[in-house]
Amino acid sequence: MSQEPTTTPVAPEGDDYLERRALRRGSAGWVLLTGLGVAYVVSGDYSGWNFGLAEGGFGGLAIAMVLMGAMYACMVFALAELSSILPTAGGGYGFARRALGPWGGFLTGTAILIEYVLAPAAIVIFIGDYVESLGLFGLESGWPMYLLCFAIFLGIHLWGVGEALRFSFVVTGIAVAALIVFALAALPDFSIGSLDDIPVDASAAGSNSWLPFGLLGIWAAFPFGMWFFLGVEGVPLAAEETKDPARTLPKAIRWSMGILVVLAVVTFFAAAGARGSAAIQEAGNPLVEALQPGGEATTLSRIVNYAGLAGLVASFFSLIYAGSRQLFALSRAGYLPRFLSLTSRRKAPYLGLLVPGTIGFLLAAVSGNGARMLNIAVFGATISYALMSLSHIVLRRREPELPRPYRTPGGVVTSSVALVLACAALVATFLVDVTAAVIALVVYVVAVGYFGLYSRKRLVAKAPEEEFAALAAAEAELSRD
Repeated sequence: MSQEPTTTPVAPEGDDYLERRALRRGSAGWVLLTGLGVAYVVSGDYSGWNFGLAEGGFGGLAIAMVLMGAMYACMVFALAELSSILPTAGGGYGFARRALGPWGGFLTGTAILIEYVLAPAAIVIFIGDYVESLGLFGLESGWPMYLLCFAIFLGIHLWGVGEALRFSFVVTGIAVAALIVFALAALPDFSIGSLDDIPVDASAAGSNSWLPFGLLGIWAAFPFGMWFFLGVEGVPLAAEETKDPARTLPKAIRWSMGILVVLAVVTFFAAAGARGSAAIQEAGNPLVEALQPGGEATTLSRIVNYAGLAGLVASFFSLIYAGSRQLFALSRAGYLPRFLSLTSRRKAPYLGLLVPGTIGFLLAAVSGNGARMLNIAVFGATISYALMSLSHIVLRRREPELPRPYRTPGGVVTSSVALVLACAALVATFLVDVTAAVIALVVYVVAVGYFGLYSRKRLVAKAPEEEFAALAAAEAELSRD
């Protein structure tokens, strides 16, 4: 993947091209961005991760969580450096574009887009299930409920980014506070013996009470260990709407990851230790199950149940935001149809919101399989993680003198760890759901065909990410002369 500075045709654009594709500058500080980073992920604390107990048992999932946590920690430190170098809405696509050329940029951006289009489609199904189980307003889970969710939350995003991020921050705060309440409520029932109560599969290599499905179970649990952190890498996508992004983004990314690590450890141990790993391994709402040892609802379990809905809403809402910004950046640069990056009077990419929102609604309404869509999202995520980590390594090697307001602790060693673990997680998706991985791969191949045959020859030179890459190519040409 070279930079291809002279072989990629660039289409001409009018003088007002970027003016019609401008986001609202300076709408968010580091506190709101930290909230956004937590919002991307918080629903994963309420549901989904516990299915990893059925793949690896408590020990297997615990090891998977530590390894995936290490992957995310290493990756976000690398992203903090990259976002301080190139603070644009392109995020991972922009980083890979400079390091790996147009093909690398497109492959990274497309993988991110798969994650952020599929994840909201999955989460809206879970929202419908929660609303129905709580008996709210007599609503039932189904396409009318999904349509209502997309309509309301897309409307808030169209209103403006400042309003959207403040709404997300409040809902996320409610969800986080409820996680703390849950942990305190579960503490009196905590028992070490409850952690490893899943029956042991004696035929599995290396199996014991902590690893009931053997050593392979650790690997199979990787995708579920990711659910405690999946999405935090989306913080750089808010770069063009951030105050002083070179300083704000690294700070917000680090704080988000720190908060998520604490929430993951507390939630995991409290839920499994209060009720037992076996009891919650297949529960749709594991935290509620952990607070209902006799099966009877309590005041606290109802509070946590409502908070679970808040967590789902926070992640759904923020992932819509992330997907729209990645689509906006790819469209503005010509990788996808350019009309998708047009912005409204309130500087919101309205088609970048409405088009993926429509796709997400249709996927939810037709499929109804939230778990499979999340597995497809994980497939796209792991590809993007590998390519973003590789981008950090390449830029450190190729352009060591590039100004870096923030530098990754450990340098390329840190991003190399993220790269290796991301590749391992990608392979693990085939262990969990081969069908989901194959569907994601087919979508990826179709997108690659579109870029190779059409949009590769129509890139927009004025787009910030393309200008940044062109500057690198020009500097390299000068140095050779």
